[in-house]
Amino acid sequence: RFLLRSPRSDALWSREVETATQGLECHRVSDREMAEVAGTESPQGLLLVAEEPRHDPAAVWDGPGPRVLVLDGVQDPGNVGTLIRAAAAFGCSGVAALDGTADAWGARAVRAAAGTTFRLPVLHCPWPDLEAELRSRSLPLLAADAGGTDIRALRPPPGWALVVGGEGSGCRSQVRARADHVLCVAMPGGVESLNVGVAGAILLHELTRAPLA
Repeated sequence: RFLLRSPRSDALWSREVETATQGLECHRVSDREMAEVAGTESPQGLLLVAEEPRHDPAAVWDGPGPRVLVLDGVQDPGNVGTLIRAAAAFGCSGVAALDGTADAWGARAVRAAAGTTFRLPVLHCPWPDLEAELRSRSLPLLAADAGGTDIRALRPPPGWALVVGGEGSGCRSQVRARADHVLCVAMPGGVESLNVGVAGAILLHELTRAPLA
C-alpha cells in the first residue's frame, strides 16, 4: 500500500529495491520515527505496509495430490512463520490455520516466514470446514503426535493434509480421532519433545523426500 523510509535505509537502497517499490507512495521519516512504528529493536529503515491477500480455497485444494500443512492452535507467531516457511520450502500447496492459531499476518509471524507468506496461500478455517474438505476429496489426514508411528514407516500418499498442534496440548482430540495416520519424529537421543516448528519441518521433509537415484 505504501512505503516508509528513514535515512538508515540509504545503505540498503539498490536498483532492485527501487524497481520493486516503483509506483508506491513513499513517506520519508526520521530514524527515530521509524523506531517508534517498526516494532523491532533495530529497524533497517524500510517498512512496507501491505494489504493482506485473500486466497481462493481452490488454490490450495484443487489440482492433483494437494499437500496442505494445517496449524491447529499454534500460538507462537514465530512458530507460525517458521512453519509457513517450511511449507513453502517443501512444496506444499498451501497452509490452513485452524482457530486458536496465531495470526499468520502478524508482524512477528511475517518476519519469521521470511517473505514466504506472500508466496504461499494461507487460509483461515474452522475444523468442521476442513474436515468437510478432506472428506469431499478423500484426502488422508496425518496428525503429528509424540505417541504416533515413526514417520519413516509411512509410504506417503500423493496428497495429504498434515496437522501439527499447539505448543502445549498438541492436536485437538477431534483431529486425532479423525486421523488416518498419527505420526511422530523418532528421537533416539532421549529428548522428550521438539519445538513445533522443528518437528513440522522434519515431518514435511520426510513426506516430500524423493528417493535418491
